[in-house]
Amino acid sequence: MKTDQFSVDGKTVVITGSSQGIGKVTAERFAASGANVVVSSRTQEKIDEVVAGIDGPGEALAMECDVRERDAVEALIEATVEEFGSVDVLVNNAGASFMANFEGISENGWKTIVDINLHGTYHCTQVAGEEMREQGHGNIINFASVAGTEGAPYMSHYAAAKAAVVNLTRTLAFEWASDDVRVNCVAPGFVATPGVESQMGVTADEIDRETVDRRIGLSEEIADTVQFLASPASSYITGETITVRGVPDIMESPDV
Repeated sequence: MKTDQFSVDGKTVVITGSSQGIGKVTAERFAASGANVVVSSRTQEKIDEVVAGIDGPGEALAMECDVRERDAVEALIEATVEEFGSVDVLVNNAGASFMANFEGISENGWKTIVDINLHGTYHCTQVAGEEMREQGHGNIINFASVAGTEGAPYMSHYAAAKAAVVNLTRTLAFEWASDDVRVNCVAPGFVATPGVESQMGVTADEIDRETVDRRIGLSEEIADTVQFLASPASSYITGETITVRGVPDIMESPDV
């Protein structure tokens, strides 16, 4: 069976927020599939560890970057082009949140979460997008959340920012289609990442990937979706948000 359409071999992929969790696993997956990967987060030591653990055949570059800082984002993309010659795929994975009721969120807390999740996506997409449009092709994969598509109690700041990312995805997909730049979005549900483990006490070791009836997934399953969107197999998909959440929440029939 022909599977070349799922290949990312030879592509250059920038992944923000890839020092742990979904971003780290996605970077490892792309490099193992032959892509050149730029691993990025705010802590150089952590991304150095990620790159040291990556076992090709794709090459990996560690670049410290705070997505809230325009100069840092410009340096990230410039270094990527200098090292690998292009930016084929941008994965806007960097994000953050904390739990609080709306009235308990300070202005600084609100701005911090919006800056990382939305403003950071703006910076990275605008800078990388300019390079992609000049080179005549590109693929941007944003990260939202089911919080952004459905709302989330005690995470109003995060949900609002992610809802904006969903809308931005659809808008840019239209604006940049003529430049051969696709823009899509992934909206995960609960995933067994280090962050979820610290909040919920659930580790990836406790998750059975083969089980359908579950409401928490693995970083590898999100990486699968990202690789699909980065590959030619998704060439007819742009402006879409793919929800990856396991069993859906639906209204069940009441007992009578």
